[in-house]
Amino acid sequence: MVDSSDPRTDEQRVTNAWGQAIAAFALVGALGVGFWALAQQPEDGRSAAEDAATCSGGEPTKKDKAAGRVSGAQLCSALNQRQLADWLGIPGEKPKSAFGNGGSVEFGKQKTPTPSARIEFETYTVELTASYDEYRVDKDTAAFIGRDVHFQKVLRRPAVFYTTQTMGISFRLDGSDAKSTEGVPAEALSVALDAKNRGGSYELVMWRNSGGYPDRTALLEIAKHVLPVVPGFDSGSTLPQDAPSS
Repeated sequence: MVDSSDPRTDEQRVTNAWGQAIAAFALVGALGVGFWALAQQPEDGRSAAEDAATCSGGEPTKKDKAAGRVSGAQLCSALNQRQLADWLGIPGEKPKSAFGNGGSVEFGKQKTPTPSARIEFETYTVELTASYDEYRVDKDTAAFIGRDVHFQKVLRRPAVFYTTQTMGISFRLDGSDAKSTEGVPAEALSVALDAKNRGGSYELVMWRNSGGYPDRTALLEIAKHVLPVVPGFDSGSTLPQDAPSS
């Protein structure tokens, strides 16, 4: 699950992690578990003539570089392409913000790096996450995702489309009276982290900010153009794939 944007509250999203879904939140019935806390991001910082917002945050750490992991800043750069609005079906719409986050999810003694990026438009919000866990993207794991699951190959890698729900969290400035509420429907696509499917995944998630079900076929279009640009992806193919069933 992921959180919907709310300018009146701090944002907190649930990142993808196949392992966390199985080990800790299987009963939730969806991928995307583990919380990502974000400070409120500026909505501007660019001229009206620009087609893309300027990415901020998520710079790689020494550990990221040593492990060969992609950073939130690199994910943001890959996602923040000028054609993103076209792929979303909102040509001409300008992004309001673009930012990356280092991020990790910790359960017990295990910490899973989950660098992420988010691009916000007036109509849509799109997120891209890399999860460095040990779980493969396959049909068995897909059983833990939830509803409207569709398994297929994307860029010659195992991938799963599914429908989930955003989650909003609000609380007072002093941290009291925290409340969580269901947000809007979201469509997600998880793709194996490497061509041999040895564990981990990339996840693209999109939702309409005003509610309603987004067109999941847009995720396929975004994946075809964005994932091969991610450093280290080495897909070996940018051929179009069959559209997923909705």
